[in-house]
Amino acid sequence: MTVAAVAYGGGWALFAWVGDSWWQLLVAAVLAVIFTQFGFLAHDLGHRQVFRTRRPSDAAGLILGNLAIGLGWGWWTTKHNKHHANPNHEDHDPDVSPAVIVWSEDQVARSAGLPRFIAKYQAFWFFPLLTLEAWHLHVASVKALFQPTAKRRGLELSALLVHFVLYFGAVFTVLPPVKALLFLVVHQGLFGVYLGCTFAPNHKGMPVLTKEDKLDFLRKQVLTSRNVRGNLLTDVALGQLNYQIEHHLFPNMPAPNLRKAQPIVERYCQEIGVDYLQTGLVESYGQALRHLHQVGAALR
Repeated sequence: MTVAAVAYGGGWALFAWVGDSWWQLLVAAVLAVIFTQFGFLAHDLGHRQVFRTRRPSDAAGLILGNLAIGLGWGWWTTKHNKHHANPNHEDHDPDVSPAVIVWSEDQVARSAGLPRFIAKYQAFWFFPLLTLEAWHLHVASVKALFQPTAKRRGLELSALLVHFVLYFGAVFTVLPPVKALLFLVVHQGLFGVYLGCTFAPNHKGMPVLTKEDKLDFLRKQVLTSRNVRGNLLTDVALGQLNYQIEHHLFPNMPAPNLRKAQPIVERYCQEIGVDYLQTGLVESYGQALRHLHQVGAALR
């Protein structure tokens, strides 16, 4: 967290130092990486991996999520916990709701409008659509705080407002309008793509469950998750979410310990005959995209 905070401050200091220059598009890419790393830390805080009690977790989550990167930490944590409870479940996992992308042939049959149009060639649309993911998360964060069930509405809205005032104020103060707009496009676009590229290998292309599936906790978590093998660089780049199976079995286990749990879990799954999928990063994207393309086959 200290390294991330120093990088965040350094990124904005670099932005101020570079000034009115086309090199700012490179700075935008650097800041996109830093923002995503803050997202990983906010994710860990949401799972109570960092602090033992709720209050410091909430405080740090609001700072890293709402204030630093403009994502509603409370809304996202609630949504993400629903995903963990029922991963890849058509009726209960918000991450596989057919809002734009459809994830199963049953969803294709029920789709209409934009999702149906996209579904036909959604494997080709997937990465371009990720350029809009950060904008979607910003908007969803604000909208969620106007729902009757919203908690800490005033505090979270205030933190988001401060973020956006400082963010847009800095960009349009330092850069002329055209460069400022291009900076926003590059920064938010790459922020969304990076986030999506870390989440896509985890569950996309894995079995999609329905109310007909009756699985115990272990099978529900393991059979819908995919690990991505790699080295320390892979762990850092993916926020250690490449150990997705272990993370789903032990969501409040501190992320650095997931690599230690991995061989134990894999060996146990082999002993009891539960499929345990671990693949390379490129192949994980291939499996996800092939699944999306197959799902839309009926429309082609």
